[in-house]
Amino acid sequence: MKALVKSGDAPGFEYKDVDMPKIGPKDVLIKVKATSICGSDIHAYHSSPGILNMMKLPVILGHETCGEVVEVGESVTNLKKGDLVSPEPHVFCGECYYCQTGAALNCLNMELFGLSMNGAFAEYARVPALACWKHPPGTSYELGAIHEPLGVGMHGVMAGEINGKSVAVFGCGPIGMFAIGAARVFGATKIFGLEVAPNRIAMARQLFPDVTIINSKEQDPVRTIMDATDGLGVDVSIELSGNAEATRLCFQVLKREGRVSLVGVPSGPIEFDFHPNIILKEARVSGVFGRVVWQTWWQVRAMLDTGKFDPLPIITHRFPLSEFEQAFKLAESGEAGKILLIP
Repeated sequence: MKALVKSGDAPGFEYKDVDMPKIGPKDVLIKVKATSICGSDIHAYHSSPGILNMMKLPVILGHETCGEVVEVGESVTNLKKGDLVSPEPHVFCGECYYCQTGAALNCLNMELFGLSMNGAFAEYARVPALACWKHPPGTSYELGAIHEPLGVGMHGVMAGEINGKSVAVFGCGPIGMFAIGAARVFGATKIFGLEVAPNRIAMARQLFPDVTIINSKEQDPVRTIMDATDGLGVDVSIELSGNAEATRLCFQVLKREGRVSLVGVPSGPIEFDFHPNIILKEARVSGVFGRVVWQTWWQVRAMLDTGKFDPLPIITHRFPLSEFEQAFKLAESGEAGKILLIP
């Protein structure tokens, strides 16, 4: 089969022929329908040290995916041929302390689908059955391919109480727009989105006309938000950009006793003054890494079932897997929403 392979420390991937995956008794083989490009895939493409340290090379990248089950291991009872599934990329063991206490997201023996084990930038993929989310009949494969990143935005939103709260979302890339959609559905009362890329600002304003989208290059985001909240600030700040200045701003606009979800991945250490921003405000800070297994997946399904938020328009481009270089260049530009690679 054809696949994108990361073979060494040099930047880039190889599009090459590889052997078909062989499944074990507890695995399924999926025929990949579509896989979306994640920020971590871009870091992997450029051989960023933080991501390289998480890989077991050579490896097939790609983890935001959807595929049809075409082969089932002999010990698998919960899935059958023809099921449409998406993997939970944090492949948990089910046996360690965290798995046994309801925190499989922090499994001590975790494998990362598409980083430490082969992923889905390929025609077929092997997935442990315990890590498969089965979609309801009739789900489109495109929706399935963004179910996992929808969960990242959802986890940031639902890391604390959201109903009746004011919210500021820092970064209106795809995950940021997924977070805005989730906040709207689950009862946030006043929402602000902050972005600097013109195309993303335009998309966010079109998708969410009732949300205040702030161009941080043209407006003072702190003054705008404080003026709109009677000088109190927002109840919830969600940082998705990984930008150092945005991280500091998300605390500046936070109400006293508010909460912050830190989702974005910084490129390096950030200088930060804890005393006025966390200690004096009694701020509650949550680090967000992936999704709560399986709670977040159910929350995403509940959101989609309401029909109040359609995330599919956030998919703006689709490329054959063979045209991955063009797709990755576009993904880095900030000129696109979610981009799908299709085998």
